[in-house]
Amino acid sequence: MTDRRWPASSGCDESSFDAEAAIGTRIEQLYREHWPLVCGYLLRRTRDPHLAEDLAQETFVKATRALLGWRGESPAAWLLSIARNVLADHFRRSRAELPLPGPEELGAREPVVDALAVRDALDRLPERQRRLLVLVYFDGFSLAEVAAMSGRSVASIKTALWRARAAFADVYGDAS
Repeated sequence: MTDRRWPASSGCDESSFDAEAAIGTRIEQLYREHWPLVCGYLLRRTRDPHLAEDLAQETFVKATRALLGWRGESPAAWLLSIARNVLADHFRRSRAELPLPGPEELGAREPVVDALAVRDALDRLPERQRRLLVLVYFDGFSLAEVAAMSGRSVASIKTALWRARAAFADVYGDAS
């Protein structure tokens, strides 16, 4: 039955209200289940609890707007990818150009590791091992977060990471 207070052409019938209620319930469920994961990820990346909470709120606002386009994959992976993009946007907006002192001014030696050799060694690894190493060591994801994104157990990610490190050490050792 149509509510008589709304014109028929407005699209505001009971079924649209039911759909909105279902979306609201789904968003609330996502929020309750995944707030600690998203906020924890952002806290580790920013080391500022207030900023992490602000960015987590922004993550869930963006997730609410994008919920209709979500394909129903892992909600943790979906929310973490939104959080990563929100974090990148934040750093892009607030980037301050500060001159950094050189290693000699700090009393430190020049870096021993050659970044090009590391990238070359990574490029020679199989795709899965390379992606795993990049997620953990470059992007800073925890093993639990990588497990949630990939749909695998933490133990299997730990084993895969151990194997990827061993393969990297072999490839990097050959390059040296």
